[in-house]
Amino acid sequence: MNAGARRLRVVYGDITRLEVDAIVNAANSTLLGGGGVDGTIHQAAGPELLAECRTLGGCPPGQSKLTRGYRLPARWVIHTVGPIWRGGEREDELLASCYRTALALAADKHLASVAFPAISCGAYGFPIPRACRIAVREIEAFLASSPHPARVDLVAFDEVVRQEYAALLPGSV
Repeated sequence: MNAGARRLRVVYGDITRLEVDAIVNAANSTLLGGGGVDGTIHQAAGPELLAECRTLGGCPPGQSKLTRGYRLPARWVIHTVGPIWRGGEREDELLASCYRTALALAADKHLASVAFPAISCGAYGFPIPRACRIAVREIEAFLASSPHPARVDLVAFDEVVRQEYAALLPGSV
């Protein structure tokens, strides 16, 4: 296990209840809320989050933007727009970019802890094993070259995702 992997762990549960510096929102390109984790985060954060997101002008796939966390235990929300799975290679690079750009925002703010959902694995249909491999690869590479964040949680929303992460990161659950 490399140094980055020791800073990476798997958490099973509700990302909106985690006491971390930032949670990552698997958002749509409008950043104005939606279904799945995006809707759950907007609901838990309150209407102030939507008001701030309206000022951001959206976000293209593969990129990330930062807002306050408002009523969440997390001080910050990093919104990233994952790709919709269509079976091509471009989706892999866009998904990898989601992790890199979100982590770069966290590092710029010197955040100690960040929690990620399984980006694009819900309604966007990205194959879970493939998405989990990309997530772990990108996070480990980033952590190997940056002291921030000190810890990254991969939050599993269901048992399938938890098992996939656990297989990739033995001993991290």
